[in-house]
Amino acid sequence: MSELAPIIIMTGTGTAIGKTVTTAAIVVVLRAQGLRLVVVKPTQTGLLPGEPGDLHDVCRLAGDVETYEFVRLPDPLAPDAAGRLAGVELLTVADHAARLAEIAGRDDIDLVLVEGAGGLLVRIDADAATIADLGAELKAVGAKVGYIVVTAAGLGTLNHSALTAEALRSRGLDCLGFVIGSWPDNPDLATRTNLQDLASVTGAQLLGRVPACAGRMDPAAFQANAAGWITIT
Repeated sequence: MSELAPIIIMTGTGTAIGKTVTTAAIVVVLRAQGLRLVVVKPTQTGLLPGEPGDLHDVCRLAGDVETYEFVRLPDPLAPDAAGRLAGVELLTVADHAARLAEIAGRDDIDLVLVEGAGGLLVRIDADAATIADLGAELKAVGAKVGYIVVTAAGLGTLNHSALTAEALRSRGLDCLGFVIGSWPDNPDLATRTNLQDLASVTGAQLLGRVPACAGRMDPAAFQANAAGWITIT
């Protein structure tokens, strides 16, 4: 296997905070830099086979990009609970890491972007391994791994963001920065001060903010504007 391409894991401080739309924006920004990307959703929950999922939305907004979904489960729950209810034997975190490393080892790939399920400590297999454990497992097989954390804009986000940053540091995992995943048109006082304080509270860079309306934008407009929302090198 060739040297592994870097892997960025997209995680969040919770669910429904704009992680998929932020992933699409990052695809646009990195492809504009000439990088050859693959986007992976290890576990998609809450959808039946054939229904459009998060990877569909990434491609719809960012344009055609190579994608892989490893596991799909029908119930809108954390992967371990959804797998248990469906009677499905889930891939272990080591299985996920091996598949990701195989993709990252390709000569035609510069970077692998992984969209996790929910937050950093969401369990993704039956052994209670988490999105954080996935990063540790990838590091163990020689991958260079970093996390981008998508966070909410409003009151309470500083605490959730600081907790996620601390959890990454305590595990020796690299936090590349935070993105506010759904920035409102008319931010209130708490939201405006959060923008000022997020970097100091987390000890990580604020990479940008994605407008709340971004997921509903025409793809051409989305792609034309994404570079103004997020700065990542």
